[in-house]
Amino acid sequence: MSNATLYDRDFYAWANEQAALLRERRFDAADLANIIEEIETLGRGEMRELVSRIRVLLLQLLKWQYQPNFQGPSWRTSIVIQRHKISEHLTENPSLRSRLVEAISRAYRLARSEAAMETGLADQTFRPVCPWSFEQMMTEDFWPGEES
Repeated sequence: MSNATLYDRDFYAWANEQAALLRERRFDAADLANIIEEIETLGRGEMRELVSRIRVLLLQLLKWQYQPNFQGPSWRTSIVIQRHKISEHLTENPSLRSRLVEAISRAYRLARSEAAMETGLADQTFRPVCPWSFEQMMTEDFWPGEES
């Protein structure tokens, strides 16, 4: 079975075969085009993970700020956990720090829409750009609307 066919039909088998070929340094037999594509996909996945974690954090912070009567342990827990997960993800992928502005922008756009849907508040209730810096949203004693 050719590399392309195996790649399309049985990704797991293809991945194991390619790993074996690379370990044996048989680069001429390796499916380099698809290996490169998969490595690039892995990198994009790390960025998506960062955006997703920041989105959840921002959504919870927006709800915390705009629905103070609903604040509870589950929201607090979600905020704390996302802060830890974001920190951990950035520790494992430090080069993503250079893309934080982009990640926050993408995440906030999603969080803002989600917050409007979940709270029933108009989109215009929420600022069009993220109101918090990365450092602020990650500070463990930062709770929007509460005096620190």
